[in-house]
Formats: sequence, structure tokens, C-alpha cells
Amino acid sequence: MLDLTREASALVASAISGIGDPFAIHGFSSDGRHDVQYYRFKDFEQRLDADVKGRLAGMKGGLSTRMGAAMRHAGHHLSQRSEQHKLLLIVTDGEPADIDERDPQYLRMDAKNATVELQQKGISSYCLTLDPEADLYVSRIFGANNYTIIDQVERLPEKLPSLFANLTR
Repeated sequence: MLDLTREASALVASAISGIGDPFAIHGFSSDGRHDVQYYRFKDFEQRLDADVKGRLAGMKGGLSTRMGAAMRHAGHHLSQRSEQHKLLLIVTDGEPADIDERDPQYLRMDAKNATVELQQKGISSYCLTLDPEADLYVSRIFGANNYTIIDQVERLPEKLPSLFANLTR
């Protein structure tokens, strides 16, 4: 699944780079509420060059997905930007989960609350998920029109035009 997530991130990054919009690529993992790790593969000022692609290629999977905390951290970085339109695009392989929380609804609601908090700061959230089971939770977190489910990453190139149409509406 990590390979699919990495490939999806690279495809989306190449498309955004091609249209010239500033973007950053950050990642995260968690090992409980007190250990959310946040990685910066590409910052806004950096080009999508060989170094960035190398960092993406070296991305490692593992641990858990405490999505709400990572969204808030990403929102902090976005709030420092001067652009009028700000979008947090989450590329994920699964639902919010962590080792110290057994109730999946708790972490789903935390991610939903993070989505609302970001919206109040003028930051839109959109989820590109590779989880074929995402129908069970993704619309409750991001809203009815703020996600795309791709259960086969090889179909991402054909879905990119509609993805970008949703993102730029």
C-alpha cells in the first residue's frame, strides 16, 4: 500500500507542478497521541527536483494514522502562506487509526473536527484515498464532495482531470 501511496503522491505532485501552483508534500505517522511524527518531503519554496523525488522514494511506512493531529500541523504551515486559496490534500491508504485508541469513531471525529477547524481558518481539505473501504467513513470526515476514492492507483491518471476539477471549483 505504501508503494501505491507514494506513486499517487508523485503523480499528483507532477500534475500540480505542471500547472505552476505552489505546493508542499508532507507526511506523517503516529505511535500514540504523544508521538505524531511529521515529515517534510518538499516545502513550498522547493522545486520538484531529484532531491525531492529521492525523499519521496525513501518514504517508509509503518506505525499508525492519527490524521486529525497531522491535519492540524499541516494547517499551521498553510496558515502561514499568503495565497488566497489554501487546500490541504490528504493522500492516504486508510482511515484514521492509532495504537492508543480502540474506538475508530473517536479518531474519525477528531479528523472531522480538524477539517472543520481548518475550514474556519480558510483552509479547504480534500482526501484522495486508496482505501477501497473508504465509503464507510470518508464522507463523514471530509464532506460529500471533498474526496476521491481510488482503489487502483493505475487508474489515477484517468481520474486526475476530475480530481483537479473538484479541487479548483
